[in-house]
Amino acid sequence: MNAEIDISNVTLKTPRLILRPWRESDLDDFFEYASVDGVGQMAGWTPHKDREESRSILTRFIEGRKTFALEKDGKAIGSLGVEKYNEDACPEFADKKCRELGYVLARPYWGQGLMPEAVNEVIRYLFEEVGLDAIFCAHFLRNAQSARVQEKCGFTHYAFGTFETRFGTVEDDELNVLTREDWLRTRG
Repeated sequence: MNAEIDISNVTLKTPRLILRPWRESDLDDFFEYASVDGVGQMAGWTPHKDREESRSILTRFIEGRKTFALEKDGKAIGSLGVEKYNEDACPEFADKKCRELGYVLARPYWGQGLMPEAVNEVIRYLFEEVGLDAIFCAHFLRNAQSARVQEKCGFTHYAFGTFETRFGTVEDDELNVLTREDWLRTRG
């Protein structure tokens, strides 16, 4: 089952990042990376056309209280959402507390290991402080970078499927899962 999540008063730190709730003052940073061609498409959305589109989505992030801003050196460079997962597609988890992660990172920061660093810290928070039993994470099959992040963070294959993007295409995807038991075992 989808566990309740509220990150509005949560700040997490990694060696290079601060993960915190989004603020209205992040608008320019958000628009800067969300308007770049090739960034959003890897997560199923088109580049933002203008600041008003970014402002609308930023407001949803703030009000939804489930999406972290990834801050590096005082700048918001990405997001990491603790989203609801499709309960119907994962019936054996019906009695477990679960959520699904979704993330995006500004292009200049790709390939530096920042997203695995952020994801690992959110995993720790969700298992140790929220008490989740399992976390899901999906990626388009063509998105090798996202697949690698999930592999580095301990996720394992759960199912293949398709995902209809916000711009009307259908992508083949892979849903992965990490249970608290598997996570604890790897921390050994």
